[in-house]
Parts: sequence; structure tokens; C-alpha cells
Amino acid sequence: MRLVLAVAAALLLAAPVLASEERPTLAELESRLVCPTCNAPLDQSSSAVADRMRFYIRSWIAAGDSRSEIERKMVDQFGERVLADPPKRGFNLLAWVLPLGGIALGAGAIGVAAWRWSRGQGRDERSDPSADATGARVHLEPEL
Repeated sequence: MRLVLAVAAALLLAAPVLASEERPTLAELESRLVCPTCNAPLDQSSSAVADRMRFYIRSWIAAGDSRSEIERKMVDQFGERVLADPPKRGFNLLAWVLPLGGIALGAGAIGVAAWRWSRGQGRDERSDPSADATGARVHLEPEL
């Protein structure tokens, strides 16, 4: 019996916390969405489209929609470009993979160049003074 009362009390105490996590705020959603006309975060945009998006968000919050439902409605209406953090799948995965691949390739190229430079494979043959002297001697002998 005590266990049942303890669980019931815990659920009653946790209910407001769980409900507040589900109910998003306008500021939270504005920071997670981007204006499709100026590509600025919604909380920094002053365009007419951003104002219209805020109006819809307020009405959906008042209707009791969750953050994920509101984001899904915005994506349905404007496309995935309104998400400040695009999902890591499909074509959007390239936005996450290409910069990392570029950094890895650049680091590899710098490493190979440094290794060749330290091994002396990058030196030009003309930089050897004995090769220049021999070449000059061959040209000067017929002229003397």
C-alpha cells in the first residue's frame, strides 16, 4: 500500500514538470527555426514571413501543440530549410560530412608535404651547387 501511495505521489509531483517540458515557448521555437526569406534565426528576423511564422507558432502553442508538432508543421509548410539544425540524414548529411572530409584531406595533404619536405624529395636538382658548376664548366670550356 505504501508503495502505491509513493508512486501516486511521485506521479502527481512529476506531472507539472512533464507538462511544462511538452509545452514549448515562443522563444525556444524562434531559436530553433530560420526565416526562409533572409536565412536568419526567427528571433533575429524582422521580415513579414517571420512575423507570419511567429503568428502561427503562437496559435499552435495556444492550441497545445508540442515542439515537435510545431516544427513538423513548419517543415510541412516551408520545407526543411526552416530548421536551424537540419536532420542528419539524406542530402543534409553532406552538410555534416563534407566539412569534416575537407579538413581530413587538408590535414593529410599538409602531412604528406611536410614528410616530403623533411625527406628532401621536394628539392630541385638545380639547387645542387656541384650540378651548376659542372654545367657551367661544359659551357665555358668551348668558349675559352
